[in-house]
Amino acid sequence: MAIDPALRRLALGTLLAAFKGGNAPGWAVTLLGEGLAGHTLFGTNVTDPAQVAALTARLREGRPDALIAIDEEGGDVTRLAHRTGSPYPGNAALGAVDDLDLTRAVYTAIGGDLVAAGVNLDLAPTVDVNTADDNPIIGTRSFGADPLLVARHARAAVDGLQSAGVAACAKHFPGHGATVTDSHLSLPTVDVTRELLETRDLPPFAAVAGAAKAVMSAHIRVPVLTGDDPATFSTAALQDLLRSTLGFDGVIVTDALEMAGAAAAAGGIPQAAVRALTAGADLLCIGAEVTHELVEAVVAAIVAGVPAARLEEAVARNTALAAWTTSPRTTPAVDGDLGLAAARRAVRVEGSLHDLSSPLVVQLASGHSIAEGVVPWGLAPHLDGVEQVEVVAASASAAQLTAHAGARPIVVVGRHTHRQESNRALIEQLSAAHTVGVVEMGWPSAWRPARARAFVTTHGASLANGRAAAEALGLAAN
Repeated sequence: MAIDPALRRLALGTLLAAFKGGNAPGWAVTLLGEGLAGHTLFGTNVTDPAQVAALTARLREGRPDALIAIDEEGGDVTRLAHRTGSPYPGNAALGAVDDLDLTRAVYTAIGGDLVAAGVNLDLAPTVDVNTADDNPIIGTRSFGADPLLVARHARAAVDGLQSAGVAACAKHFPGHGATVTDSHLSLPTVDVTRELLETRDLPPFAAVAGAAKAVMSAHIRVPVLTGDDPATFSTAALQDLLRSTLGFDGVIVTDALEMAGAAAAAGGIPQAAVRALTAGADLLCIGAEVTHELVEAVVAAIVAGVPAARLEEAVARNTALAAWTTSPRTTPAVDGDLGLAAARRAVRVEGSLHDLSSPLVVQLASGHSIAEGVVPWGLAPHLDGVEQVEVVAASASAAQLTAHAGARPIVVVGRHTHRQESNRALIEQLSAAHTVGVVEMGWPSAWRPARARAFVTTHGASLANGRAAAEALGLAAN
């Protein structure tokens, strides 16, 4: 049965699609002309700034006011700099410094980079309050564990991005910071009282509700609020709490519907799209694995399952957002050393660095979250004549490493080191027999190796964080 063209256009107007590669396929441009709200860019779409600018210009041949979205958080989650690491520290570092002017300036600079690339919707900042040290998906993407600190910096980040003309999308409502599972892989549950939700997780969203152009829903279950559903499918979360109670009147964007927390919960991406729109979402991120056929299947499901009035409401908000992004703005000039200067201020040193000159650097192999993707990290790009080896802690020998180091001290570099017993055990063994310093580039925890001479915390693993750590240790090349 043929789909009514007007309803098809409305359904397309609620979707952010995606595609692989550095060039836009014909269907991706054609659908924009037929009403598609826009596309999300991922690392696979990015080679260099000039290429991204050419890509976004090509997309706008289909629709001049297309929403081109990206996850550019700075720190550990970067798409523009996924080949090198971000030149800016992320939220955990900015929260550690706790200078609102600095946070605003860093996000203004990120906004300027996005404007130059032709991107007008940043799926950032992350405003979750990271209260779980073992949170596998938020961690250093959060400004911290203090709700009021996170709220202050959330607002500064939103103001910085939007001063450059890039719409900010605060995420992940109503708060992903207490989870210990990844919503890409399953449906996490945050089983808390309404009082704790309101005092711990909601303050950052309340702080940006009147400013942010968009808020992203989380695929997390909060029984006291959402029942058995993820927040993305919850009218109580999206309409009653976010809109009515917090007063947010911008665009509600979903996290990627291909994620297990949504698609598996609904029985598929098209079904998830229907449930999200029905609950009150306006703009649906389909995900990274998108084809023309999938878009058409989602459109068909939306036309069949969502009332036209709800689609009209959603498209009106999305259209207003697109119009806002086309207003000309002047982005202030940014100091090229801003990111590094910020990262330097975030470094914290416990103990003494005096005995750690000319070391053997041992980097502990680290996995990555789906949100981060594979991005280079560590001290290697910044070392001046210093040897580095990378090891898997579970199969590494402390005796062999100390023998290889000889008279040199050892500096162990890791991310979220406390999370794996093998990491902790290796560092403790090295420290018991040798002069050892530790650099933690992930979310800091209370764990400290008993005999280490120094413990350096960077609050992130971006290119800027790595340089700042190398400088603090006196190892950086000029």
